[in-house]
Amino acid sequence: MNETKIQRGETWLATLLELMALPAPVTAAVKQGLDGEDSLWLTIDHQVLSEAQREKLIGDRGHLIDAMQYLANITLNHDLPKEEQYPLTVDLGGYRENRLNELKAIATEIALRVQATGEAEAIDDLSSAERRQMHGFFKEFPLLKTESQGQEPHRQLIVQLAQ
Repeated sequence: MNETKIQRGETWLATLLELMALPAPVTAAVKQGLDGEDSLWLTIDHQVLSEAQREKLIGDRGHLIDAMQYLANITLNHDLPKEEQYPLTVDLGGYRENRLNELKAIATEIALRVQATGEAEAIDDLSSAERRQMHGFFKEFPLLKTESQGQEPHRQLIVQLAQ
């Protein structure tokens, strides 16, 4: 990933934060995602924000930080040819890693329960990105299969035996 894309991402998010009246420094780093693909991580400096400001930027169940990430991806990739587009991740105070660990714990707990009872379970309140991650986590359990059902915003991840 070239320096222009990195600088463009930092500037875009810093400007968005200023427009939201929550100015904070942004750092960018290229990291490998779960899928092995490089992603540009835009990290908001949480130390310059109050607890209330951090909570506001993350939003209820991560909805605001997810929306900022979606906007970053749409805006910064809009004018690029498909082969030059790149995924962006917006993080604040380790939120993404903490949420990933929560999702892994939920997946493990549900996988063990479904394997033990044989009864399917539905997982609600996941973003589309979180559902994709969960599908990946459940691949570690070969006796199970997953599928998404329903329409946004009420789409669910169904976990069941693979019979």
